[in-house]
Amino acid sequence: MQFDQPLVPARLVSRYKRFLFDAILDDGTAITGSCPNTGSMRGLTTPGSRIWLSQHDSPTRKYRHMFEMVEADGTLVGINTGMPNRLAEEALRMGMVSELLGYAELKREQRYGRNSRIDMLLLDPARPPAYIEVKNVHFTRTPRLAEFPDSITTRGAKHLEELGDMVEAGSRAAMLYVVQRDDCDRLSICSELDPAYGRAFERARSRGVEAYAIACRVTPEGISASRPIPIDERGPAG
Repeated sequence: MQFDQPLVPARLVSRYKRFLFDAILDDGTAITGSCPNTGSMRGLTTPGSRIWLSQHDSPTRKYRHMFEMVEADGTLVGINTGMPNRLAEEALRMGMVSELLGYAELKREQRYGRNSRIDMLLLDPARPPAYIEVKNVHFTRTPRLAEFPDSITTRGAKHLEELGDMVEAGSRAAMLYVVQRDDCDRLSICSELDPAYGRAFERARSRGVEAYAIACRVTPEGISASRPIPIDERGPAG
């Protein structure tokens, strides 16, 4: 996925109130912008970090600049949580997840479970439907290892339970973790930071929920799905 316009480089001053940030543009202009990520962004909000921003001139927008990526650990990291569904669809259409090949139709944002919406639903007359839940990943503490989650996610545990319900009802269900960075070769579930999610993941896997991960190539020109990476279900120390 290419950006419509070149991103604007800046230096991060602070990210606050979950959806706002202050930064200094290269010409010295101080700006406030919107942050399209309400999560913890653990490890990605160090003051002075090099960041890249998209610009939006719509009169309905309060802030012109939007936080898109940050340089951390020697690589670029995408932080926009609006991207993973698009990147996951790109990966599926490219055949990057071989286990999910061969479906005739892909639908987005379909209702299912207990008043929830599934990110993607794969349909084909010759096979059971496949419910795909997409998660954004950008947290790492160990070289080459991505981890999810980076904070407590009660909603994430709920999704795992609902996916297990779909499998027991005769469908397929899968987690697809989209790692918005290109310096990781595997992914691990971070039970240390959210033990309940770790337990929910183990239970979902025991019920037949599938799990896949893809890494992305991140540049100021665009972000694209690059390759599948394995999920180490033994954890970081495994």
